[in-house]
Amino acid sequence: MHAEVVADGITFGEGPVWVPDGTPGGPSLVVTSVAAGALYRIPPGGGRADELAHTGGGANGAALATDGSILVTQNGGIDFSKMPLDVDYPYHPTTSGLQLAAIDGAVRYLADQDLQAPNDLVVAPDGTIYFTDPPHFPLPPAPSGRVMAYQRNGDVRLVAEPFMYCNGIALDRDGALVVIEARGLQRLLPDGGREWIVETLGRGGGDGFCLDAEGNYYVAATVEHGVRVVDPTGKELDFLALDGDGVTTNCCFGGADGRTLFATDAVPGRVVAWEGLPHPGLPLHPWPGPE
Repeated sequence: MHAEVVADGITFGEGPVWVPDGTPGGPSLVVTSVAAGALYRIPPGGGRADELAHTGGGANGAALATDGSILVTQNGGIDFSKMPLDVDYPYHPTTSGLQLAAIDGAVRYLADQDLQAPNDLVVAPDGTIYFTDPPHFPLPPAPSGRVMAYQRNGDVRLVAEPFMYCNGIALDRDGALVVIEARGLQRLLPDGGREWIVETLGRGGGDGFCLDAEGNYYVAATVEHGVRVVDPTGKELDFLALDGDGVTTNCCFGGADGRTLFATDAVPGRVVAWEGLPHPGLPLHPWPGPE
């Protein structure tokens, strides 16, 4: 299956989120740029990316709110000189936290206290925002990553710790939280325990991920340059490869029928799409806003 390039020139893109028709700003795809500290909106059919909001720092994961606003996990900015990547991006540090970018481009913090480098997020049916909060690079010797929850009343609470490096996060078909931890995919259990779905996701591990309606995981495979498809038991079903070398950071389902898989091809700086996937994406819950 061949991927089409839908937009170019987005430096270290991340956090793709589909804005459906009927939602303000939709239909469109919104992606973040970690290097530029910005959000971009891509219209159906692609071809261009218009700046939606400037967040500063490092805009990482993103999720949709019912009014068309975009939730953003702000990692505080990444010093790419400390990363094992051959890139030259500026470093603009800012306060780490959880941000909300309105449809008019205004950006405000929902939470900005005592957080490390928020990476990715997912909204639960009750409006709770769950997000990963790993440490900055280079990683400390002791595991210090956390999964946090932002409640609609503004409270922030700890859900689970410690993690070596918790990255992408999503809810599975049963409503359980699943995270990328280190090089694998891990489910958080109601009793506070954890279980591996798959402990090693290939040479590149995984970054952001999404699910289809059958419960299969689509995991951005970082330096393997593509998206790995894994079933609920951890068995690899497919690998959607991209041409050449690069770094794939995140993915989401969208399009009119929900069967287009979009991925941020962070290096070289593109957004790509595979159309006509076998199953539509698992429906996501937009954030209803504060209580």
